[in-house]
Amino acid sequence: MFDIQEELKKLPDKPGVYIMKDKNGEIIYIGKAVVLKNRVRQYFQSLSNQTPKVRAMVSHIKEFEYIVTDTELEALILECNLIKKHRPKFNILLKDDKSYPYIKVTMNEDFPRILMTRRIEKDGAKYFGPYTSVFAVRETIDLVKKLFPIKTCNKVLPRDIGKGRPCLNYHIYQCLGPCQGNVNREEYRALMLDICSFLGGRQEDIIKRLENDMKKAADNLEFEKAAKIRDKINSLRHIAEKQKIISTAMEDQDVIAFAKSETDSCIQVFFIRGGKLIGREHFILEGTADVSDSELMTAFVKQFYSSAAYVPNQIILQEDIDEIEIIERWLSSKRTSKTHIKVPRKGEKLKLVEMVSKNALIELNQFKEKIRKETAQAKEGMEKLKEVLNLDSLPERIEAYDISNTGSSEIVGSMVVFENGSPKKSDYRRFKIKSTNIQNDYQSMQEVVFRRLKRAQRAMVEKDGDDKKDIAGGDTGFGKLPDVLLVDGGLGHVNAVRSILKEFDFKIPVYGMVKDDNHRTRGLVSEKNEFDLSKDIVLLRFVTAIQDEAHRFALEYNKKLRAKRYSGSVLDNIEGVGPKRKKALIKHFGSVKAIKEAEPDEIAKVKGISEELAQKIYDYFRQ
Repeated sequence: MFDIQEELKKLPDKPGVYIMKDKNGEIIYIGKAVVLKNRVRQYFQSLSNQTPKVRAMVSHIKEFEYIVTDTELEALILECNLIKKHRPKFNILLKDDKSYPYIKVTMNEDFPRILMTRRIEKDGAKYFGPYTSVFAVRETIDLVKKLFPIKTCNKVLPRDIGKGRPCLNYHIYQCLGPCQGNVNREEYRALMLDICSFLGGRQEDIIKRLENDMKKAADNLEFEKAAKIRDKINSLRHIAEKQKIISTAMEDQDVIAFAKSETDSCIQVFFIRGGKLIGREHFILEGTADVSDSELMTAFVKQFYSSAAYVPNQIILQEDIDEIEIIERWLSSKRTSKTHIKVPRKGEKLKLVEMVSKNALIELNQFKEKIRKETAQAKEGMEKLKEVLNLDSLPERIEAYDISNTGSSEIVGSMVVFENGSPKKSDYRRFKIKSTNIQNDYQSMQEVVFRRLKRAQRAMVEKDGDDKKDIAGGDTGFGKLPDVLLVDGGLGHVNAVRSILKEFDFKIPVYGMVKDDNHRTRGLVSEKNEFDLSKDIVLLRFVTAIQDEAHRFALEYNKKLRAKRYSGSVLDNIEGVGPKRKKALIKHFGSVKAIKEAEPDEIAKVKGISEELAQKIYDYFRQ
């Protein structure tokens, strides 16, 4: 038995990370401390001065662990890594923990390339970003290729110079033809340096040089050439006008500010590179209204930069953060040069922060409006469903089921849950079908529903006689029965599921979600009625959203299993069987077991498998 008071006495007078757990041993909070003994004890002293969130967390703590580190910096790094791994529910968590795309110019190569990447390496290449979308990166790269005559092929230079004929781009003057040896290394690298200047926002330097080239071309009566240069200059000027200079410091900066509502917060980040705004991103942090501004900003900075590929030399914040010096040291170690964190009180930087904060407030208001609309639509959808199906009360919990398979392989089922009209993803469940190894939707659906109801039955607690909707303990995803059960399919699927419900004596209305010939949701069907939803757009959208989510979740699991099946198998050990042939074999036979049992002439029927290779495969399994 874990005695918290006794364990508190054993805490060391050293830096480290502490890990709070609930009665099930689940990690619910991770924090760092300069002195573990002092920090952890604070949680179990007077709770009157604590925030509601801390009081709620402490009420769930049944045990704790700690990891001692040599330095505070080590504790900070460990804390960030553990939060990222375990995502405890009482920590402030970023839902969009994403890696941003960058443009990479491989100036470490003789003939540099331009490409997209999500990783920044110390390899001598030049990186530009971060961009907030892959689309923006691809659009920029496409524009670069239109403005500058660089190679777009996959030839490795100088190794492949002179091998093969030049491509169409060379003939239409959109490539200098380095693959033909028409441009030397120094000339091509000079062109790539122009591209780096362009990506770095220094278009004016290129424009001045192009204006001189245009004048020379005109003086030499090369009017067509001069016109092309003029068009390029106009394109560059247009781009330069779109890139707004918002900082005269001309530095790389991230500006971070936030806005709060009664319940949530929105943190906005502006990415400024060379004084120009190249992108921005916002993060909604739900349920953080009672978190102090300093705690909110500290948690964000640690989480955001723990996975950031690039740390600028200056980070401008709206609010002071805890342990600013140790965080500066940590960020500086990530970029191998000094990073400065500033909290401005006046001047240009304060105006920048205020602008970012205003944008955060706009995003927060849009989020609130979106939630309001979604809540209203969900309520209207439930009310319409209640009316059409003649239910006694609003269907507060709806469960929907779908089956997905690849022929007779990867037969899986999904259960998605909508509570109060919105998806409750924590209650989603997926099933790998065990009762059949052939395509049989009815049997598969029966198995999924049977397994779900069996778990509910185990968790059931008898209360007030025969109240079968009072469920306690066990898996919370199965712990509460639905008000309505929807299945992807028609009357046959409905009847298959109803037979399972009768076994358990559960009286839950079941309806099939029927599609038309174009695979679009058309209506609902039961053993007695069929409901055409095409005339009620609100209800049609509501049911379509549920059906699409059930299908997406099942298909996602099917794809995951399929990828796992193709990724590695005993077939990899057979000489001559590469990834394509392995995939063709498994697709044709359905499993490695079936391939083992096949005769050579059967194996040879697979596309890409010769009689000789078929015999080799046959012999391999009989060695």
